[in-house]
Amino acid sequence: MEDRKTDSQGIPERIEELDTQRTKEILPPSPPPTDDNLSNPDDETIEIPLPPPTTIPTQTLDVDLKTPDSHVPRDPRLIRLTGVHPFNVEAPLTELFNEGFLTSPELFYVRNHGAVPQVKDEDITDWEFTVEGQVENPMTISLRQLMTEYDQVTYPISLICAGNRRKEQNMVRKTKGFSWGAAGVSTALFTGVVMLDVLKRAKPRRRAKYVCMEGADKLPNGYYGTSVKLNWALDPNRGFMLAYKMNGETLRPDHGKPLRAVIPGQIGGRSVKWLKRLIVTDSPSDNWYHIYDNRVLPTMVSPEESANNPKWWTDERYAIYDLNPNSAICYPQHEEKLRLTDASGAYKARGYAYSGGGRRITRVEVTLDKGKTWRLADIEYPEDRYRQVDRNLFGGQVDMSWRETCFCWCFWSIDLPTSELSASKDIFARAMDESMNVQPRDMYWSVLGMMNNPWFRVTITPEADYLRFEHPTQPALMPGGWMERVKKAGGNLANGFWGEKLDGEKEVPQEEGQSKEISMVKEGLKNPITIDELRKHDNEEKPWFIVKGEVYDGTAFLDGHPGGAQSIISAAGLDATEEFMAIHSETAKAMMPKYHVGSLDDAAKTALTEGGSEADQSGKPSETFLNPKAWKKAVLHEKKTVSWDTRIFTYKLEHPQQRLGLPVGQHLMVRLRDPATREAIIRSYTPISEINDQGYMQMLVKVYLADDRGKGGKMTQAMDALPIGHPIEMKGPIGKFEYLGNGDCLIQGKQRHVKSFVMICGGSGITPIYQVFRAVLQNPNDRTRCIIFDGNRLYEDILCKEELDVLWKGNEDRCRILHTLTKPPDDWTGLRGRITGQLVQDNCTQTEDTLVLICGPGALEKTMHKALLQQGWSDEQLMFF
Repeated sequence: MEDRKTDSQGIPERIEELDTQRTKEILPPSPPPTDDNLSNPDDETIEIPLPPPTTIPTQTLDVDLKTPDSHVPRDPRLIRLTGVHPFNVEAPLTELFNEGFLTSPELFYVRNHGAVPQVKDEDITDWEFTVEGQVENPMTISLRQLMTEYDQVTYPISLICAGNRRKEQNMVRKTKGFSWGAAGVSTALFTGVVMLDVLKRAKPRRRAKYVCMEGADKLPNGYYGTSVKLNWALDPNRGFMLAYKMNGETLRPDHGKPLRAVIPGQIGGRSVKWLKRLIVTDSPSDNWYHIYDNRVLPTMVSPEESANNPKWWTDERYAIYDLNPNSAICYPQHEEKLRLTDASGAYKARGYAYSGGGRRITRVEVTLDKGKTWRLADIEYPEDRYRQVDRNLFGGQVDMSWRETCFCWCFWSIDLPTSELSASKDIFARAMDESMNVQPRDMYWSVLGMMNNPWFRVTITPEADYLRFEHPTQPALMPGGWMERVKKAGGNLANGFWGEKLDGEKEVPQEEGQSKEISMVKEGLKNPITIDELRKHDNEEKPWFIVKGEVYDGTAFLDGHPGGAQSIISAAGLDATEEFMAIHSETAKAMMPKYHVGSLDDAAKTALTEGGSEADQSGKPSETFLNPKAWKKAVLHEKKTVSWDTRIFTYKLEHPQQRLGLPVGQHLMVRLRDPATREAIIRSYTPISEINDQGYMQMLVKVYLADDRGKGGKMTQAMDALPIGHPIEMKGPIGKFEYLGNGDCLIQGKQRHVKSFVMICGGSGITPIYQVFRAVLQNPNDRTRCIIFDGNRLYEDILCKEELDVLWKGNEDRCRILHTLTKPPDDWTGLRGRITGQLVQDNCTQTEDTLVLICGPGALEKTMHKALLQQGWSDEQLMFF
């Protein structure tokens, strides 16, 4: 990635490169957005929100290389909601919220129905769109004309997908839509032309009532298109735009490069990207995507009924335009833990809210007693700061002082006493706009799962000396959330009590119409499919794919699938169970028997499982995961809390039979990127899982949290913040020491035999020590003696204690374990204080065939190195992990 570069006028360099002379004429001068040159005598004290730091992705991700979007670089942090293709994503909620009022283009949510049209930089200003239909003056306008012949404006605008928070509906009953979390909202400064100015030149005829829009994205059912009412487009208060810049730079491919419509206050599906046509009509659009998308059908309409009765889709009363009021709690984060060290303190809960049609959010309320009582939150409206200035920003005039309509999200916050949080089971938030529209208590389920806006609930669970918070869901296939937990426990999420049984409540029967298991196989079909047969259909001509061990022929979907043929081709010859079950509706599942061709035989199942990972040149799957020359990705599968600051992270390898490939005594490197700076963070770790474990690997990590003493550990906090399902990069093995067994070691590749180990560690430095200690003690024939000196601050800080004790029992003749604490409890009977040279000297004998293994904080290693040398140990006998 590279930093975004701008010329002296704040214009992206790549636009200037199109035609230096013409660009100077086309793009109005716009000084770069600094506090100095954005001021004028009238508003010099007003600071407006500016875009967050941004980087432009320059590399196509591996996952996109074999798709029609192979020309589109993307940010790997984005969470994919519909598999590989088409590209539909949202940012991690916390990262989105932390960016502030404006969203960087790389974290801005994306809703694509198919492949992204490819537009070369040199062709940008020659891009053309038409204004046609019921107008007196039909026009074809180039982007160059749009930039030079019309007034340019810059507005802050939030775009929100109608599917935002849809996964909550999918947890109750699967809709026809995929599982958005609560981050289907983003905000940017859009620069372009007010749509009103273009329409006025075209002169709509008297009977015209609608503006239909069509993009350049060719899809299975034609080009994407929709419509809005003409009188809205002609209303200057509505602010409908034709935009070519986003946060001061050319639109990126996923966001409509080079031109898009931006429709404030309405669902994102009305803001057509890659705009090619404006068609003025006397009736709503007849585009397939306008009719069969972005609608809220009555809640009693089932997926089957909607599929069998087209009248539901053609009733324009059910089309969605203006957004409804909605809000989300961003802090506490999902799985955040609040220590109860100060019962008199307070926690600042924070989140976002928005509404539609230009209506301002006028209140956000929070309850800790399920709505019996409410308290008002403070609201910040960053958008209002733009109303106080009159500036030229990114080549467009910021002139909003006369407009009272609200285009953007706002932020709320409230201090909640810790004592009250401890006594509560949940936090709810709801928002109200200036028309007194308020978020409802209960969900309005509908077949497309759109406009989901019930009270946002975060549960509170007391655990030890802290509170743990859970959001309703996690997006896409990511597990987690109280709704999933309640559903797995047999709770009825539609019972009016959020699926939880209240005191004295009678058992609530499962409501009719709730999701039932749908048969996806052809009745009576007994046709075993071999791996050879399956591989014959691992192609784009007649692709077969697997769901739950059953094989389906996807050929019939190539032309008509909403996601395009690539959605099927990408799954050819593969097990698509997880993706299919998470994304597809009951209607789609009910169609599957028609395409069922048979069941995988046992040999094929085994071959498919083993062959689903990286293969070597012989075609066999890789037996070990680690590669010393390349970063490999493992997926976070589980996070277990050991203590308030210690976790066991379980990572899933590439296939179930794969071993990590880490020799005893060596370690691996872990690479993550800092969530704020995107700086690469690399640290070395030693897993605690067994060396021959297959499919998974476990790491014990002490999280160094930020406090009054400092910012904490970059890597450990970044690891702790990763959601389940997120990949992490690893490389290895590395290290100059390897234990071969029975006292034999390799040190810098040279073999050496030892009769005893002196193991000195502190804190999480126990992990490499534990690895070697376990290898010795698990081998009854290994007579190597071991003594461990383990230093910690508190008793709770002792890691792997139970595992060490299990190994020690029965092996007292060849090992000792000494724990010492600097702040022990009153009933502590062990050693007190730090590990010192004297402590080592008093408890072990120095011999030539003894090796000292040291792993801990830098201060411990430095102190022990000096002390042991003074006692006569040589550097050849000291091994620092």
